[in-house]
Order: sequence, then C-alpha cells, then structure tokens
Amino acid sequence: MKIHFIGIGGIGISGLAQYMHHHGHTISGSDISDTLIVQKLKKLGMEITIPHNASAIHDQDLIIHSAIIRPDNPEIVVAKEKNIPVIARREALIEILKNQKVYSVAGAHGKSTTTAILASIMEGSAVIGAESKQFGSNVRYNDTNNIMIFEADESDGSFLNSNPYCAIVINAEPEHMEYYDYNYDLFYDSYKQFIKMAKHRVLNGEDPFLATLKDEIEATWLYPSKDIKNIEYILIHDEPHTRFEFKEYGTFEVWGFGKHIALDAALAILAAHESMPIDEIRQKLLNFKGIKKRFDIIGKSKYSVIIDDYGHHPTEIKATFESVKEYAQLKGFNNITAIWQPHKYSRTIDNLEEFVKCFEGVQELIILPVWSAGEAKRDIDFEKLFKKYNPTFADRVQRSNTTLKVIKDKKELKELDNGLIISFGAGDITYQMRGLK
Repeated sequence: MKIHFIGIGGIGISGLAQYMHHHGHTISGSDISDTLIVQKLKKLGMEITIPHNASAIHDQDLIIHSAIIRPDNPEIVVAKEKNIPVIARREALIEILKNQKVYSVAGAHGKSTTTAILASIMEGSAVIGAESKQFGSNVRYNDTNNIMIFEADESDGSFLNSNPYCAIVINAEPEHMEYYDYNYDLFYDSYKQFIKMAKHRVLNGEDPFLATLKDEIEATWLYPSKDIKNIEYILIHDEPHTRFEFKEYGTFEVWGFGKHIALDAALAILAAHESMPIDEIRQKLLNFKGIKKRFDIIGKSKYSVIIDDYGHHPTEIKATFESVKEYAQLKGFNNITAIWQPHKYSRTIDNLEEFVKCFEGVQELIILPVWSAGEAKRDIDFEKLFKKYNPTFADRVQRSNTTLKVIKDKKELKELDNGLIISFGAGDITYQMRGLK
C-alpha cells in the first residue's frame, strides 16, 4: 500500500510512518520544514515534500495526517478531489494496531521513559514518543512476534484507539485540557475507558485519580512509597543510575536519576513480569540507556556537564531538577544553571504558580522567549514573577564545544562553562543546546 503522511516530521506520526515502512508499505510524506526527523526519514528512502504542496498527492492509497493539520491543507483538498481516503493519525491507529498485542503506556508525565524502559526489557516492536538511545530511534520493528510496545497519547484522545492488551498508566494528571474543553469528567472518563479496554492493567495506586478506581478495576497496583525502597543514586562509567529495591523481587539498577525513574522502571517491570521471569527482567533493564532529550547529557568537560531536557510542565521540571541536584553533588559541582524556554503561552499561564516554584535550588536561571507553538502572544510578567531568582533574560543560547554563549539582541551577555548546566523546554532549545541552530 502507498501511504502518505501529512505532518510526517512530528515525533508521533513519524513513528507510525517508520513502522509502516518496515512493515513493507511505500511511504511518502510532507511537513512544513526539513527537520532532523525528516532527514532521517529521507535516509530510509521516503519521498518527503517540503513544505506542504498539492503536488505531493498523486497515486497514494491512503492519506494520514497529524492532529494539527487543517481541513484546508492543499494536500487534503487534492486527496479528497481524487477520492483518496483521508484519516487522522488517531483513526489510523485502529487499523495499524488491531492485530497487535499492545502494551500501551499512558500518563501525563513519564510516558516516553516508561515505554523505552519496557522496550529494553521485552522483545517486540516499539513506537515511542522520543528516541531511545539503546536503538537510536523512536521505532523498533520486530517481525518475530506480534508484541507492540506503544506510547499512547491522551492529548487528542488517541490512546483510546491503541488496542491495549496491557494498559500501563503512570499518572492521570490533567494536561492538554483544551482538547477536553476543560471538562474534567470527560478527561477522567477517557482514562477509565482506556484502562477498562485492556485485559491486563498496571496502575500507579498512589495517583489521586487512579486510586479512586481500586474497588471497580482489577489491576496490578504499584504503591511507590511502599513498594520501592532504599533508592540510591550512583555513577557507573560517569553515567547516572538509580539503584532500588522493589517489592520482594530484590535490587534493580536503571539508567537515570530520580524517584520518578524508579517508578517508571517499576511499572515496566510489573508489565513485563506477566510473561517474563524477574531475573531476566533485571538483566534486560540494564539495556536501557536513556532517551534523547530526557536528562540527555550532551557535553562534558573537567569543569562542567551540559544536559538537555524536554521537561516543559512544572511537574516534569521539578522531578528532573531533583535529579540534577543529586547528579551535581556526585560530580562535585556547586553551581547549577537552568535555561528555560517556556512552551506555549496557555501552558505557562495555566501553571504559573508551579513554574515559579519548580526552579528552587538553582544558582542561576536564564529565561528565553516563550516558544509559542502557533499560539497568539499573551502578556506574562516574567521579570516580576521570577524576581527571587534574579533571572537573566536572553534571546537564545549558542553552543561552542563545552561552552554556551548567552545571546541578547545579537550581543553576548555571558559564557556558561562551569558547573552543571541544564535546559528545559519542548521548543527549539534542544537544537540551540546541541549547536544545531
């Protein structure tokens, strides 16, 4: 089948495109710009049009588009004129995953990490919302079984179409509420529906909402405060690892720092234990090497470490920042610098109070302009709100080996080359930090 993906550069839809490519289909696509993801897809032999153009549609059998693509997109218009079926990504999931034994991972925070950890433990295909460093991609294809380890997205309700055999839910914190018209009953009912669809369920029993389901849903429940004990943070070959004792199963080690990493690993262990012995799980867990843009160590010197992190919600930033402080202590660094690129005006305004709190303990805070993600500009008084941090306001950062230059109005304000330096954001800050922009 010839399948065309509109918005193919998005991490979620690019994963489906790669999976269908490996499955033997002829894949083409389009996007607004020639990103690193697009370049990788081109190397796989996919024909990709930049930017969107009606000429990209010719003799394809099916058009799949991402959630943000509008009905007046020229490719959708031409496809409908040619009577080529056009469906959204969420609708496509029903067909793509219908014959798979899907381990479907959901939650507001920790989805990518938990999915990647589970993919390190279990054999099978995987589609993740971030690049696993273990296999250098957000997709792994395995045709020896029908197991699919899948990061399920609640932001557009598409997790309901993921055909979960095993539903793994890390948390159900309200996020992406604009999709649910800020209707909390609708949001939580969607989670409940997703969980009830699965034959096997692994749930965090200490999440406030999930805890309310204990009497009506049969599941394997994780109680992190009781089940996960004696957490230690250690360096193995200068890489961060968390060591912890889990239930009666003994001690485990997983790449990364933090209680949240232990929680993600524990959920993956419980999901895998349905079909695998604990000793094998313990060994396979060591295969996990982290995921790109999550506590991603991208530069080191004798005097500094540079970390790029995708955290763009205060809960994520706070959890990662606790890990940062542990890592800095083990490395002997006294100075921590955080570079924050707020992501979307709506998210920043909705969570302002928590954003102000989540940088507690930082020695220096640098705030970049809001990455709007297409939203209209709104006024936020960052200078007043974050006054206690005495922040530096800059336009961008520029990478040079193990040094970061802080730029404002095309002038260099300062150089960062000492201590632990970490960026937070889901916009283009990751490219700035890596010297790619």
